[in-house]
Amino acid sequence: MARTALFRSRLPSSLVVLSAAALLVTASGCASRTVMGRGGAAVAASLSVERFLQAANDRDLDTMSRVFGTADGPIGDTGSTFGCFFRKIGSWFGGDACVKRSEVELRLDAIAMVLKHDDYRIVGEEPVAGRLHPTTKILVDLVIGGDTVPAVPFEVVRAGDGRWLVQQVDLTKITSR
Repeated sequence: MARTALFRSRLPSSLVVLSAAALLVTASGCASRTVMGRGGAAVAASLSVERFLQAANDRDLDTMSRVFGTADGPIGDTGSTFGCFFRKIGSWFGGDACVKRSEVELRLDAIAMVLKHDDYRIVGEEPVAGRLHPTTKILVDLVIGGDTVPAVPFEVVRAGDGRWLVQQVDLTKITSR
């Protein structure tokens, strides 16, 4: 008898189905997705530049090390001691040796000091021809100390895992003003 009363107190099955459908619609609306804009992947490349600039302003070297790198991956992935041993041996034959974390931080800190800005605006984007991996040049107007440094180029490369990483910044455009 108690089981029957419990069963009757449940919601009608059509209401359960509607509730489940509403939950699925809400959950799918919260899922992250890649936004493709004009030029395909340029939106994702621009977001990497924005994230890098914010991290540079905050002198957040950890975030900078995850957004800066090459097609092989972020510069912050310095590898384990065991992995670095094999990379060091490989460097004797033309490969790249591991970079120490302290050296990565020093380089990124220097970049952060140069990129310290009051404001920025992305003003252009263009594909970079002749690269092995998709590369986009993002042009950014930086406002530094009240002066605008126009069209600072950031080259952003697509890494093997699909992330877009800032590979190169023309710091001389800023330092020569």
